[in-house]
This record gives sequence, C-alpha cells and structure tokens, in this order.
Amino acid sequence: MLKPSRQEGKAKGVHIRGGLCYHGIVIEETTEWYSGGVHFACRECGGCCAGPTEGYIWAVEPEIERIAEYLGMTPGELRRRYLRRVGIRTTIIEDQTTKDCVFLQEVEGRRQCAIYPVRPSQCRTWPFWSENLSTPDAWEAAGMRCPGINYGRHYSCEEIERIRRNNRWWESPNDTAESSRR
Repeated sequence: MLKPSRQEGKAKGVHIRGGLCYHGIVIEETTEWYSGGVHFACRECGGCCAGPTEGYIWAVEPEIERIAEYLGMTPGELRRRYLRRVGIRTTIIEDQTTKDCVFLQEVEGRRQCAIYPVRPSQCRTWPFWSENLSTPDAWEAAGMRCPGINYGRHYSCEEIERIRRNNRWWESPNDTAESSRR
C-alpha cells in the first residue's frame, strides 16, 4: 500500500474531496465543504423512494438481471411489468397516483424496499449524490426531505467517494450507504 506523498502525482480523472484518499495510488488533494465527512443514518421513512413528483430510478442491465432473478422472473418479464425506457436508459416505473417506486411497500407501518438486496446503484448511493454534495446548502436542502441526513453514522470523505463511485455494486457490494432498509 502506498503512503501519502504529494510528490507521487495524481490518478487521471479522479478527484477525492477533502484530503488524500487512495486505493493503492495517491490521488490529487482537493478541498470540499464535506472534507470532514457528514452524518447519515436511514430512518426507514421511504421518502427517498417516494413522490410527490415524478422521477427516475435508473437501472442498468446487470441490475435488471439481478432484480429479475430475485423476483423469480425473466428479465423480459421484469421489463414488461416494472420497467420503461427513457431514451437509451431504463427506469423502474412509479405508482401512477403517488409517484412512489413500485417496489416501495408498506410493512407493519414502515415503508420498505421489496428488492432491497438487489436495489439499483442510484438507490445504494443515496444521499451521496453529486447534487446533494455540491454545496452545504444543497446538503441541507436534501436534509429537509430526508430525516436521515445529519443524523447517525459518520461517513468520512473517503467512504463517501467510494460509495459515489460504486456504480458496479455487484462487484463491491459493501461499498454502499446504509439506506432504505428492507
């Protein structure tokens, strides 16, 4: 494992916010508002999966295959029942009335994800989305919608960046925010 050294350069195209964070290589140091990390703990309210406005829950082919297998159906059947195309991308459909994700279920008074173990990357990385981390005000605005923001577990800058980059979660399933418990 390399030790941090400002002389060793940076990894091409990778910027870790808030200090020298690395996975075998040293990368450029930049300073962002959350360099000291942030707090987040899912409160299991289901708000991140719910309306009131329409949104998109993007899923890529490996995720679609895993969701289909988890639900005991073919990817084609999953596409017909629960997915739709938007341009070249695929999104999970929402309830027509509530605009909630179709996989958000009410169980014993709590809203839970019916596909939690195989939920898409977009769901796994909440609340560490670029738009939420762009400024302290953006983070606070997200916190007005999500009671888990600024509550509970502390995530370091390095953990946040690892979670944000984990678009292929099936290869690194532990690099995820602890959100939307099933």
